Formats: sequence, C-alpha cells, structure tokens
Amino acid sequence: MAQHEFQTEVRELLHLIVHSLYSNKEIFLRELVSNAQDALDKLKYLTVSDDVYKGIALDPRIDLSFKKGADGAGSTLTVTDNGIGMNEADLIESLGTIARSGTKAFLDKLSQDAKRDSNLIGQFGVGFYSAFMVADKIEVVSRKAGEEKAYKWVSDGKNGYTIEEDGRESQGTTVTLHLNGEGEEFASRWSIEDIVKRYSNHVAFPIYLTYDEKEWDEKGKEKGTVIKTNRINSGTALWRRNKSELKDEDYKEFYKGLGHDGEDPLFYVHTRAEGTLEYNTLFFVPQKAPFDMYHADYKSGVKLYVKRVFITDDDKELLPTYLRFVRGVIDSEDLPLNVSREILQQNKILTNIKSASVKKLLGEFKALADRAEDGGAAEEDKKKWDTFITEFNRPLKEGLYQDWANKDALMELARFKSTAVAGWTSFAAYTSRMKGGQKHIYYISGGTADTLKASPLLEAYKAKGIEVLILDDEIDEIVMPSVREYAKKAGDLEQKWEIRSVNRAGADEDIAGNDEEDKKAAKEKEKEARPVIEKIKNALGDRVKEVKLSKRLTDSPSCIVADENDPSFQMAAMMRAMGQTLPDVKPILEVNGSHPLVARLKDEEDAVKIADVSSVLLDQALLVEGLKLHDPADFVKRLNRLLGAPQGPSLGAAQGK
Repeated sequence: MAQHEFQTEVRELLHLIVHSLYSNKEIFLRELVSNAQDALDKLKYLTVSDDVYKGIALDPRIDLSFKKGADGAGSTLTVTDNGIGMNEADLIESLGTIARSGTKAFLDKLSQDAKRDSNLIGQFGVGFYSAFMVADKIEVVSRKAGEEKAYKWVSDGKNGYTIEEDGRESQGTTVTLHLNGEGEEFASRWSIEDIVKRYSNHVAFPIYLTYDEKEWDEKGKEKGTVIKTNRINSGTALWRRNKSELKDEDYKEFYKGLGHDGEDPLFYVHTRAEGTLEYNTLFFVPQKAPFDMYHADYKSGVKLYVKRVFITDDDKELLPTYLRFVRGVIDSEDLPLNVSREILQQNKILTNIKSASVKKLLGEFKALADRAEDGGAAEEDKKKWDTFITEFNRPLKEGLYQDWANKDALMELARFKSTAVAGWTSFAAYTSRMKGGQKHIYYISGGTADTLKASPLLEAYKAKGIEVLILDDEIDEIVMPSVREYAKKAGDLEQKWEIRSVNRAGADEDIAGNDEEDKKAAKEKEKEARPVIEKIKNALGDRVKEVKLSKRLTDSPSCIVADENDPSFQMAAMMRAMGQTLPDVKPILEVNGSHPLVARLKDEEDAVKIADVSSVLLDQALLVEGLKLHDPADFVKRLNRLLGAPQGPSLGAAQGK
C-alpha cells in the first residue's frame, strides 16, 4: 500500500469544502454521475474508432446503490460505471492533483457565500471532491480498459490518500462514499431518484438504482425484503427531442448538469437542421462569465456528438474563440464516428455546422437586444440584455477583428459607453443622435471611463455637442483600428460613417468649421501662433514628433495625440509588455493658443523659461493620458520654477536644523 500526499491546492480545496460548503450538498451526486458518463463516453468512442478497443463488449450503464447503517450511522452510497476506467497513474493525476491552471482562481473566488461557492465546484473541474461534503471516507476501485490490474484509492479528505492493487472483473470504476452525518439523508431511494431525475435524467446511458424493498402479506404484515433494480433516468438525449415536448424547466436542469452550474442559464438556443446536413444543436448562455474565459488554456464548453456518440469536449474549433462562453451540444448525423481531431479542424461538414451555429447565435443575441432596447421592452428582457452585455461584451468585440464573415452582425451587437447617454450604446444609436453635418463616429480610448471623460481631448467636442464613445477596455486598443467604418441600411439605401479616434491627429475635422469665415479665422490663428509654436518645437526638440495649434482645446493648455500612422501610446505599451521591440512613439503636442501659459511665450525671450513652459506643457499632457514621465524630478523642478518657488536653502536649514 503506497501512501501519497495531496497536492497543496487539493488540500486547500478539501479544507474549504469540508468546513464551508455545506449548502446545496446534493450536487455531489450530479458530479459523480457526470464523471461516470464521461468515462462511458470516452470508452464508447474508442470502441468504434480505435482497433485496440474494438474487441471490448460494451453494455454501458451506471449503477447506484446504498446501504443504510444501523441507528443512522455507517451508511454508504456507491456509484459504479463500466467506462474507460483508471490505472494507478490516472488515479494519482485525476484524484491527487489538479492540473488545471484555474484552480488557484477557484480558491481565490471562494467566500463565505456557501451556496454560491458550492455551485462553482463543477465549473473548475474539481467536482469529485464535492463528495467530501457528505462523506468522511471515499474508496475508488478502478480498472482501465485493456489492462489486467485494478487499483483501490482511499482517502478521508484530510491526510492524503493510499493506493494499492485490488480486484475488479472488468473495466470501469466504483466510487463508494462512507457517508457522514451530513450525508446520511442520501442513503435513501427517494432522495437518490429525485436528484438523478432533476440533474441527470438526460444522461444518454441507463442509470440503475438497486435497493431493498419490503414485501407484505395479504394481512399487511411484513414478510421480508426483496432486492430490486430499476432504471431511474429517461436516457433520451434532450437536444434530440422536439422543442414542443420540452418545458423551460427541462432545459434549465439539463444545463445545470452540462455546465456544472447551480444557476439557471441566461437563455438557450435549440435548433434542429434537416436537409443537406442533419444535425441538432443546443446552446446555452450562462448568467456569469466562465472563470477561465480570459485564460489561454480555457476549456471549451461545447460537446460534439456523432449520432449520439460522444466525440470530444475539448475542441476549441467547434465555435470561434469569441463565443467561448457558450455551453452546449452539437450532434451531427453526417460526420464519421472515427473522425479524428485533426480531421475535425478541416472538415467541411463541421465548418458548415459551425458557420450556421454562429449565425444562429448572433441572430438570437440581436433579437434579445432589439426586444430589450425597444421602447415598450419587458423588464425581463432588459435585465437579460444588461447581464449579457456586462458579462460578454468584451469577447464579442474580439470577434470584430477575428470573424470578418460576421463583422456586420457583431458591429450591431457591440456596446460602448458614451459622453451623451448613461449605460451602454450602439453604433446605430450613436448615428441616430448625430448632428447634421457630422461626418464621423468619434471615440476616445486608453484609460478608465472617468479618466477618459475628463480628458482635455473632449473639450471642444463637448462644447459643440458632438458625442464621443468612451472605450475603456484594453481590448478596444486592439479592436478599433481594424474597425474602419460603420454602415447602416434603410431600405435600399446604405449610409456609411468613418470611425475615428479623437486621440489621433486630424480627428478634430468636424469642430474646425467648414465655411469660409471659419477657415479664414483658423488660418489667422495659426499665423498668429506660429512664433510660439516654433519656440515650443525648438525647446522640445526630438521629444515630440510635431507641435500644432489645437482646434479641440477650450480650457486646458495642451494635449497629446498620436500620428495617424503610429500605434496609440497604450497599444505601444501593451506590445512592449508582451516582449515586442518597438521604437519610441513620439507624441504630437497640441497647444491651446488662448491659454495664459501658452500666450506668455509670445513675448518671452528667456530660453530657460521657454524650455520650462514647453516641458511642463508636454509633461502634464502625458500625465493626463495616464502615461509615465521620462524624468519626474525634472518636471517638478521646472514646475516649481514656473510657480516661483524659492530655490534657496530648505526650511529645515533656514531654521538651523
């Protein structure tokens, strides 16, 4: 018998489960049945796709049984399957360690909110350990398909675990829970049947429950007991049933098992396609974003079946990455059962199913948006849409540069904050509020919403009543350069607007004025400011790409913008953080000729003062954009000189200290 220690993260998890997560204890059975289903799915697939396993006679089933202890103590509950099974190495890897990178994130999310926390267990791939909520000891006996030896894994959930050789007639796994006081209630036929029907009724393999039933004579006296075994699940793949047969509750309970989620889905999309291709799809959008949505090694939430035979749940090609939050099932009638993962990536049938599924999902998202943003929208639709955008707006925006085929649909779905309205707004809503003569859709990016709304770059836009979209998500820096224009159709007519960043030079076109008087006045201002501009340019040298008189500033003395051909300052910082080598992106400094700090340079001849004012104009513009100063000490020194701070001995020295 070999003694093993749990991985550190497993010990932490088990401690939390035992001491904190006593709400909604029944999920343990859902997780154990789900594990048994996965084991059967894997073996069933191998028996039709791998010559090594084709000789195995598989009659897939899951068996449940229980024994009631005397005086309510010593009860056990057993879950058995004849699936793929595990050898010694598999037991150590699957039950002694947690390989998924999200485990630490799971532990960090745990709190005293026991009900919510217990619902998270399955999402993090650690559902087996939930059994320790109801058991003070667990025994696992398993034999891997194609191997002769079986092994027994035993643990009390505290002091590690042991593994030793054991006996088992055929492949599969038996999990025996020695129930504690919290788990005694589950050593009951009615309790087990209720949980299975609610969470696992859809499981495609038969689930049997074995129990003792008392027998009575004609006079009503007990004459003994008989052992009975009954099937307790329907075993019908829910996604293959007609929608007319199903209730909303059926979908919700199916999702909870599929998505390992204790909450109802936000909404679902059930489709059956017949014709050139035959397939069924059932997709769910969860209430909350999956914990690993922004992890490079995120786990796909979609399972692929062929004629009800499970193929894979680890193929990220089933849906595009920007829809990685979707959970569900794709079941094809046309794919071969022995299709490999490599073939899947280039398979035309799956490509067509994927394309149709994406269009269907985006169409459902748009339909929800239209209902929610309609004047007489139901409160339920408003809440759904607000939750959907709050949780999934960011990945949807990724699609704007990933999925050109559906770019127009995604343009209608993306939502942004704005200087004109509270909450979220769309490109369509923005254009409907445009003032006459406005040629472009404007946005500002590169910081928090509060910082961006206070940016001096917006001063003239606000004064002219021009709306600017507030893009405060890091991904916007990547997405928006690829989104050049927005088009809106009205009947046969199509109108297009260029999308421009106010962080860029030349974006102040609409606020400069287009009539002859405006143009003449602008030229006069530029001519008048030319000597000051030259002084600033000479003082700053190669710290800036250019110095210009600003058309967009009304109150602030200066701002910086990026050249049209350069990456934004935030994008450049992100690229450097990812290890890319970039030349310095030099800003264009725009100055407000009417501001006293700038105007004072007109008659200034002192080179030191000109240098101080010029440097402070640039540095404060950098600070407002949230960028680091090259030399903060120099900025403070120059600012103090401009404020007239004394340059003599310190206060302490003056006082003789």
